[in-house]
Amino acid sequence: MGDPFRVRVTVRGYELDTQGHLNQAVYLQYGEHARWECLRAAGIRQDRLLATGVGPVALELTLRFLSELRGGDQVDVSCAFRWGDRKTFHIDQDYTRPDGSPVATLTGVGGLLDLSARRLVPNPRERFRDLATDPGPLGL
Repeated sequence: MGDPFRVRVTVRGYELDTQGHLNQAVYLQYGEHARWECLRAAGIRQDRLLATGVGPVALELTLRFLSELRGGDQVDVSCAFRWGDRKTFHIDQDYTRPDGSPVATLTGVGGLLDLSARRLVPNPRERFRDLATDPGPLGL
């Protein structure tokens, strides 16, 4: 398997907390942005998910801070899916500076929600594979 999908984000001034570093909640937004960009790179758009009656959901997230980010800093956020045989999957995300130095890690458990039944679909890996025009970014 190749390198995980990555997206670069520049920290904006309005995202800073009173100490002048990136607010902790914004790390979650950057992770969400990277996940949606990964899906988009695989050819899965949000409107297509909704049209097929499913949507990704976060079930658990763990964020670990390693060094601070300040306004104007750039950060690369990766997105690597780990698939199993059940209703959930894992996502590993690393936040690194362009030079590769670590900033944070985000690990999560996700699922694919059937929007009518309000239940997780039984095999999200196969459903994502069917929806993707390029399953590579998803590790499929």
